[in-house]
Amino acid sequence: MSKNFLKVKNVDFRIGGKTKVKNVSFSIEKEGDIICLLGPSGIGKTTILRTIAGLEKINKGIIELNGKILSSNKINVEPENRNVSLAFQENSLFPHYSVEKNILLGAEKNKDKKDKKLSLSEIIKLLDISKILKKYPHEISAGEAQRASLARSLITKPDLLLLDEPLSNVDQSFKEEIQVRLKKILNKLKISTIIVTHDSYEAFYLGSKCGIILNQKLKQFDDPYKVYHFPNSIEVVNFLNRGILIPAVVTGENSLENDDLGTIQGNFINNFPKGSNVKLLLQPEDLEHDDNSNLKLEVVDRKFRGTNFIYTLKTLNNIFIPVLVNTHHHEIHQINDKFGIKRPIKLEHIVCF
Repeated sequence: MSKNFLKVKNVDFRIGGKTKVKNVSFSIEKEGDIICLLGPSGIGKTTILRTIAGLEKINKGIIELNGKILSSNKINVEPENRNVSLAFQENSLFPHYSVEKNILLGAEKNKDKKDKKLSLSEIIKLLDISKILKKYPHEISAGEAQRASLARSLITKPDLLLLDEPLSNVDQSFKEEIQVRLKKILNKLKISTIIVTHDSYEAFYLGSKCGIILNQKLKQFDDPYKVYHFPNSIEVVNFLNRGILIPAVVTGENSLENDDLGTIQGNFINNFPKGSNVKLLLQPEDLEHDDNSNLKLEVVDRKFRGTNFIYTLKTLNNIFIPVLVNTHHHEIHQINDKFGIKRPIKLEHIVCF
C-alpha cells in the first residue's frame, strides 16, 4: 500500500490522442489534504482531472488512490467504481430538475455512508444557496449554478474531489467568502481535493500544495509559500507575475551588486560563485520606502490596492521596479515624483537565476 493517499507517478496525460502534460508526478500525502494546480488556459489542467476521474485512459505511469491502482497501462478502473467526484467548470446541472433535486441526486449516492460529518442543510447554508433550491438551472446565475454543482459533489462524500475552476463564475465581491466556506467544508469532511484554478491567490489560500503547469510539464510542486517566494525557474516567475528580474553580479557569500540599486544583501537560496552574472528576483514587498534615502527613483505608475499602493519606479537604466507601500503612509507620491529606497537594501532571501 502506498504511504501517500493519492499517488500520480510518471503519467503522460492525453486527450484525443494528443499528450497535454508529460511525465507528471505528484501526491496527496494524507486524506483531507487539498492541492491546487495552476497554469494558463489550454495547458492540460482539466485533462489531468478527467484522467484521474477515469474519463481518459493512460498508457504510461500509474495513478493510485488509497493503495488501489486506478489507472496504468494495464488497469483502468471505470469512473463509477472510483468514488471520485469531478465538478466541471461549466454548468453540469440537469436542466429538467430543480436545484434541490440536482443536489439530492448526490445525497442519494451518499445514503449508505455511515461516516457523514456534514448534513445537506449545512452544505446548503455554507454555500449560501437556500434561496435557489426551488429554481431550475436556467433561472439562476452561473455562479449559483457552480455552487449548486459543488454542493452535489460534496454531499456524495467522495474519496477524492476534483474541482475545475470551481469559483470562476462567482462574483468577485463574494469569492473570498466562498473560498473560506469551501475550505471549512473540505476540512470538516476531510475530503482530499484537487482544485484547478487560474487564480494564484485562490490556490495559495486553499492549497496545502500548489503545482505549476507550463509547457507540458509540472514545473514546480510545493507548498504555496515556497512557490511564491522561491520559484524554481524563470518560467514560474513570469507565470506568477509577482515581481521582476534585474541583472546583478554576485559579490560575496551574502551580497550582490546592481548598477541602479547598489549593494543588496541577504541569504542566497542557491549558491553562485563570486563574479557570477545573475538575474535577481525582486518582488513588490522586497524594497522599503524611505523619504530620506539618497537612492531616488522616478515614479512612473501607481496602482491603488485598497490597503496598499504598488508604485512602479524607473531606474536610470530604464528598469521598471514594483514597490509596495501601505496606503497609510503619510505621503502619496505622484507620477514623476522622486521616490526614496531605503539603504542598505536587505532581502529576507535572494532568489537568482
